[in-house]
Amino acid sequence: MAQTMLGGALSFMNDLGIYDVVLPFLLVFTIVFAILEKTKIFGVEDFDGHKITRKNMNAMTAFVMAFFVVGSAKLVGLINQVASQVFLLMLLFVLFLMLAGVLQKDGEYELASGWKKALMGIAFTVIVLIFLNAIGWLEDIYEFLTNYWDTQAVSTVITLIFIGLFIFWITKSPAPTKKAEKGD
Repeated sequence: MAQTMLGGALSFMNDLGIYDVVLPFLLVFTIVFAILEKTKIFGVEDFDGHKITRKNMNAMTAFVMAFFVVGSAKLVGLINQVASQVFLLMLLFVLFLMLAGVLQKDGEYELASGWKKALMGIAFTVIVLIFLNAIGWLEDIYEFLTNYWDTQAVSTVITLIFIGLFIFWITKSPAPTKKAEKGD
């Protein structure tokens, strides 16, 4: 099979280490830098009457952390595996939203808040499972459950869940109610 120019270029970039070094470095640097900028951990400086974050400290910290990550082949492999699987999850959500939008009668499609929360919960759970699978813990958890999950363990877990839910239900504070203002 003849190789195309674009295929050759992608293969060349792979040989250069773009996918194993540069892209994971940029991903980690960007995420760490964004978190440091948002949280302002290193404080702010006053520059011409404007408060700005200490970008030099944030950039250097993100740079060093990204180099530490790229220095570990296991972390780079973990990032590559997780990123590809999370991308597939995002693609599924986009396709679901496109399907829901096509089935919408008129106007823009917007999910109800309950559906948004449910999809966010599902996405969070799936991302946690992706991470557990990438680091090898999901297989260990499955083996533990198959070896030690019997009727006594199931009944104990169910009982503990019911006790926890009952305690939460009893001790929760009632939601504040809005009182209508009385006019003169």
